[in-house]
This record gives sequence, structure tokens and C-alpha cells, in this order.
Amino acid sequence: MSYRLPALGTFRAFEAAARHLSFKKAASELSVTPAAISHQIKALEEQLGVALFVRLTRSLALTEAGRAMLPKVQEAFSQLEAAVALTQPQAQAHVLSVSAPPSFAARWLMPRLHRFTQQYPQIELRLSSGLNLIDTGESNAYGSDWLDNADGSSADVAIRCGLGRYPGCRVAHVFTPSYLPACQPALLKGPKALRSPSDLRHYSLIHDDTIPDAAERPSWADWLEKAGVQGMDGNRGPRFADGGLALQAAMDGLGVVLALKPLIMQDVAAGRLALPFDLAIPLHFAYYLVSPEQTAARPAVAAFYDWLLDEVAQTTVPALN
Repeated sequence: MSYRLPALGTFRAFEAAARHLSFKKAASELSVTPAAISHQIKALEEQLGVALFVRLTRSLALTEAGRAMLPKVQEAFSQLEAAVALTQPQAQAHVLSVSAPPSFAARWLMPRLHRFTQQYPQIELRLSSGLNLIDTGESNAYGSDWLDNADGSSADVAIRCGLGRYPGCRVAHVFTPSYLPACQPALLKGPKALRSPSDLRHYSLIHDDTIPDAAERPSWADWLEKAGVQGMDGNRGPRFADGGLALQAAMDGLGVVLALKPLIMQDVAAGRLALPFDLAIPLHFAYYLVSPEQTAARPAVAAFYDWLLDEVAQTTVPALN
């Protein structure tokens, strides 16, 4: 028994609106008006005989039917895109867009990327970074705006720092890092050398506030308490909203920074930073590899997952903790 499918455009309007939970954002993505998106979705709902959205005062929510239909529609579009890709030049099928938080991209990923390009020379890598890849405690079960790059394109893979709850995505744990003090190597010498945690009173405490939710990042006060240091103000010293600037301040001798260990091991090995104390305090967040389920099976995406997780597996445990 044949069944007449609704127009393809109505499915495209539904998928975009469901992904963004916004007619306005869907309209912007598809270069039409919000009214056109609303009209197409209404036509789809009338033909199917079921509501797909709950239209709230200032927001949208998917109905049970809409939630059930969304992954299947996305899978169908993914199959269509794969079919079209077969007609395109081979190089286009191997473009891979990756996004990562700035410090992770600069301090951990970049020093290793040459091995990826050597292993997969056919993949054209496009790397971007942004602080939107660090969780803020707010979640959107169906939105994926954090995958959007500054130029309006969308990343195929993102490295995200957070709690790992990203519905509709393939998620792989990378590592859960910890914080420990780091400083210019010169601070380990001289009359005020850092020999015990109490010696920190001679230097400024540099704060990395990259993670916006203070409750999710260990503080100097936490570290000093764990180290048994009393009578020292753990809130004093300069604060930086960019982890790279906080690390550079430490390299320049401004003070001692509480830094994520796996992101500074290259600098330690190069002699730009030193670790005066072994005491580490864990980060509540972790780093995750994330990609939309509908594109996770792409060969280039799967290759990046395999390569990065293998890099993590080959890194010594002390460098990750």
C-alpha cells in the first residue's frame, strides 16, 4: 500500500526547528522567514494528523511524536547527504571540521595534530576554537548551537569540557584532568624558592577563570586547604578569563597559576613551566569528544575519534591526572 510522503521542504523545516527549538533560528539557517517555517511545519502536522511542537509563549518544545520522529528524519537527511557526496569530488568528502576550547586546542591538541595529518593525509582538517565549548550548567536537550563556528558553519566534531550530557550526540570520554600549581622555573631557586606550599605566600596566586561556573572549578582556596596551609588568602592575585593568558602570566613570572595538568605538560617538558608541588585537585568537569549522531559514522569523523582516543591511551597516566 503506497503512502504519499509530505514535501521534502516540510521535513527540512521540521528538522531545523527541532534542532534549534526555534523557528527564528531555523529560518535563518534555511534563508527563509520564520513565518515560512511556521507555515511548513503546520502543513506537515496537518498532513500527518499529529502535533510535532508545543508552542510556548517564548519557546518551543517537541511533543512525544516530534521527539520520536526527529532522529529518523535526521538519519534520512544524513543518507541523502551521503548520496550527494558520492557525486562530488573525493576531496570534499574528506573535509573535517573540529572545534575545541581555546586552551585545549592550543596546549593539548595542536602539538599532536601533525600525527593525525601524517596518518590521514587525505583528510582536510579545519580547526576552530571557542569558549562556548565549556559547559555553563545550562543544557538544551535538542539544540546544538555550540557546534556552530564563528563563520556560520557547523563542526563535525567538538571537544567539549563539561558533564558529558549531550543528547542526540555520540559522546566519548577523553580524560578527566586535575589542577596543580605551575610557575616559571626560576621560582624554584633563590632565597624565596618554592620548597613547600607555605612558600606561596611570597608570590601572587594566578586564577584561571575560563570555566564560567565557579562551583565546577577548584580554586586556590581549595588547593591550599588540601595542602594544609593556613592563614593565606586564596582569593588574592590576578584573575584571567582565558586559560592561555593565565599560563602566559605564569611563564612571564607574574606568579603561580593553578593549571590543568594535561594542558601544560608540553610547556613543562620544554622548560617554560615547572611543577613545584605534586599535590593535585580534580576538576569536576571532563573533556569529551562529541558529534551529532547523524554524522558520527562518517569515515573522517570515525578516524578522528579513533586517533584522538589512541593518543590519550598512549599518554602516560601521570600526564593526564
